[in-house]
Amino acid sequence: MTQPTNTFDSYDANGIREDLSDVIFNVSPEETPLLSSIAKVSASNTLHEWQTDTLRSSTTNAHIEGDDTAAESRAATSRLGNYTQIFKNAVVTPDTSVALDNAGRGKEMSYQIVKVGAEQKLDIEKALMDNQAKVAGSSTAARRMAGLGAWITTNVNNVGTGGANPTGNGSNARTDGAKTAFTQADFDTTMQEIWAEGGKPDMVILSASQMNLALGFTGNNNQRSTIGAADGKVANLMNIYMTPWGSVEFVPARENRSRDVFIIEKDKLAFAELRKMKNVALAKTGDNEKRQVVCEGTLVVRNEKALGAVVDCS
Repeated sequence: MTQPTNTFDSYDANGIREDLSDVIFNVSPEETPLLSSIAKVSASNTLHEWQTDTLRSSTTNAHIEGDDTAAESRAATSRLGNYTQIFKNAVVTPDTSVALDNAGRGKEMSYQIVKVGAEQKLDIEKALMDNQAKVAGSSTAARRMAGLGAWITTNVNNVGTGGANPTGNGSNARTDGAKTAFTQADFDTTMQEIWAEGGKPDMVILSASQMNLALGFTGNNNQRSTIGAADGKVANLMNIYMTPWGSVEFVPARENRSRDVFIIEKDKLAFAELRKMKNVALAKTGDNEKRQVVCEGTLVVRNEKALGAVVDCS
C-alpha cells in the first residue's frame, strides 16, 4: 500500500504536543538492610562511648564449713567509643523552576531532596559496613566512624595469607589477605565460636556473589531447591539457616564488600544519632534556592564477641 498523493501526515505537522509520561522511573536500589535492622539511639557528643563486660570462666566452687570468705579480684569494664561522622549533601535549583510545569513531580526542589535523602542513607549503610578505622578529625580533616570491619576480631575465620584482624576497638582497620572461597565449614565454625562467646546471631550480611554460594549450603535434607508440583514453581531460597548455634536470616546487601560476610546479633549493634537526618534551608544568595540534607551519627558495637565474620572471600 502507498500513501495517497498530498497526504498531510504527522511528519508534516508542527503543532503536535509532546507525549511525556508523568511518572519518573528509577530502578536504582535504595535498600539499607543493616541500617534499617539495628536500633537508633541518641548521642550527645562527637565521641559516643559505651562499656562492655564479661563473666569470668566457670571454675570449681566448693568451700569448707565455717571458712572465712575472701573477696575475689574483679576486672573493670572496658570503655569503647566511636566518632560521629557527618553526612551532608546539598541541592541548588533556580527560582525559575518553581514556575515551570514539570513532568513527573511538582516542585523540582522537593523531588531532589527526596532523592538526596535516599542516596545519603546508602552512604550511611556503606560506612557502617566499611573496613575503615575511626578518625577523631580536626579543623582540616573530617571525623569518620569505624565500620564493622574495624571492630570484629574475636570470631573471625578464613583470614587469607597476609591478612590480620584489627585490634577490635575501632582504632585500626582489618588487614585484607589473599582471597579464598567462602565455605559452609567456615561459616558453621564461626557460628559455633559466636555461640561459645555467648552471642545469639540472627542475621547474616553478605554480597550477592557470596549469597549465591550460601544457596549451595546443605542441611540435613541435603537439598535447597524444591519444585512445587501444583504450581510448577522452582524455589531456591535461603530464608532461615538453622544450626545448633542459632538460626540466622541471610540478607544480601549491595553496600557490603564482597570479601566480607558478617554474622551479627542485631541487638548488639546500634546507630547513635547526634543529629537526625534533616532537610535545612541555606541562606539565599541569588536567584535560586539552596537546601542541604545533613545527618550525623556513628556505629555502636555493644559487644563484638556477639558478632562474627568470614573474611577474605573470593
